[in-house]
Amino acid sequence: MKDPNDDFEHVTPLLFGRVLDGKGGGRPITWEDAQDWSPGNPDEVMWLHLDRTRPGMQHWLEEKLSLPEPTAELLTGDQNRPRAFREGETLVATLRGINFNPGAEPEDMISMQLWSDGQRLITLRRHPLQTPREILMAIDQGQGPPDAGATITLLAELLITRMSQSIIDMNYVLDELEAQDPDQHAEQMLHRISTIRRNCLALKRHMAPQHEALEQISRDAPMWFEGHDRREIAESIARLRRYLDDIDISKESAVVLQDELRARSLASSEHATYMLTIVAGIFLPLSFLTGLLGINVGGMPGMNDPDAFWTVAAICALLFVALIVVFRRLRWL
Repeated sequence: MKDPNDDFEHVTPLLFGRVLDGKGGGRPITWEDAQDWSPGNPDEVMWLHLDRTRPGMQHWLEEKLSLPEPTAELLTGDQNRPRAFREGETLVATLRGINFNPGAEPEDMISMQLWSDGQRLITLRRHPLQTPREILMAIDQGQGPPDAGATITLLAELLITRMSQSIIDMNYVLDELEAQDPDQHAEQMLHRISTIRRNCLALKRHMAPQHEALEQISRDAPMWFEGHDRREIAESIARLRRYLDDIDISKESAVVLQDELRARSLASSEHATYMLTIVAGIFLPLSFLTGLLGINVGGMPGMNDPDAFWTVAAICALLFVALIVVFRRLRWL
């Protein structure tokens, strides 16, 4: 069956809309019907998912929802740091999720703004976000959230759950790097480790404020945000805290592995320098001797002796052996 929203997606901000029936299901609603919508029964909730980049979006929020100008600016602007606050009997929040769109890096984040008064739920985004579509699919199958509070709770839960896959991927790469031979792939390994460290720092920097935003929702949400919704948010907060701890562990593991590789590289370089110094120490006296005997002046001994070359070679060999013995006794070799 064709979704009536498809006809309006190219001319309106509406990406999709549903009227929740309070039992896990919902029916589509068009942009025109949403303008003057009122609940047919106390259990109905209207959810509109909008593209906040469409022209006139801020004006519509101010006019149709009677939002103050600063709140409308927050919902449509590019200030995407996670935050949440209560405004009368409404809840306003900005949440972040990992960008899984093609070509995106794990540290790329997508923000989603939301506003709700308990009977109406408005979510807004700039870039495509998979989480609202997952919930939409569950609603269309009759297995979705029954009300606004449960929808907000599920949005937060799915946004956080998606972090786990990025953390698992980073840990898998770290395990793979630990199994590689650092003598053969040192440069490549250091590059990949640096990427993981950057990803960990970006995830921590972007997701840590979300912890505070969810705590604000759990603590200050209006009365229509029921007790079981607050418990679910508390579970999401605990899960997010574990994920942030996992990010710290991944970052520390990357630091340890990077330090180990750099230590091995430094040790190898120092060993090479040491061996060159030993070789120079051995051949310096020999070079001095041969250089002294090679000066082209009169009175050099052995110039007319046919056995002089072999005598000098024997002296050099004895000197070489003597130097090896001395270096070994000094434990330089």
